Amino acid sequence: MNRLAGRVAFVTGAGRGMGRAIAHRLGAEGARLAVTDIDKDAAAAVAVELGGDAYPAFVDVTDAGSVGAAVEEVTARLGPIDVLVNNAGWDRMAPFLETDEELWDRLIAINLKGVLHTCRAIGPQMVERRSGRIVNVSSDAGRVGSTGEAVYSATKGGIIAFSKTLARELARHSVTVNVVCPGPTDTPLLAEMVGEGNDRLISSLQRAIPLGRLGRPEDIAAAVAFLASDDASFVTGQTLSVSGGLTMS
Repeated sequence: MNRLAGRVAFVTGAGRGMGRAIAHRLGAEGARLAVTDIDKDAAAAVAVELGGDAYPAFVDVTDAGSVGAAVEEVTARLGPIDVLVNNAGWDRMAPFLETDEELWDRLIAINLKGVLHTCRAIGPQMVERRSGRIVNVSSDAGRVGSTGEAVYSATKGGIIAFSKTLARELARHSVTVNVVCPGPTDTPLLAEMVGEGNDRLISSLQRAIPLGRLGRPEDIAAAVAFLASDDASFVTGQTLSVSGGLTMS
């Protein structure tokens, strides 16, 4: 399928894990990829994997200036941005009463303000052209909460609420905004969070998921590709859980 043929897609956190899988899937569907990440070397490696005119760019989503510079760089290189995928995110598990404001600020800056920065930088292009797809990656933790992830859950819930409002505001400009909420997914971030020797935790997660396994990055990428395509042209303001049935709404 080439549902995204010729369209320019800007994917954050595309250097590994879900972001890398999303970049590969959108590329396979014909998109021209801006592979953005705070790790420029990782972004460059993924761009090499994709081949063609895939373009790596450094982005620190916590810094509006960095985001603006990357958007200008990508637009000059690939053209106006048709698809924005806000995938960049970070987490550290701890009971809320054992956390401090430094951790809260970092979670909010990466997970929530990062989405605000990119939408504010790229949204005007889409409005001017009366066309665009924004797909924000949240988490099922933002829908139902998650022990040890209080502030992370708050930021991810904030993404959902923000996306619904932005969808209402941009609908008259033919720009759609939707959310994908992964459940537990086999990524480097999950491995870092649970640490070594936590096979029992992973096994318990798998048992709790009705479909009997962790998510794969490719599962998330497939949902993002659908929402970025014309197949979802009449879908906006929606939240799609990709969790193997762990949560059901």
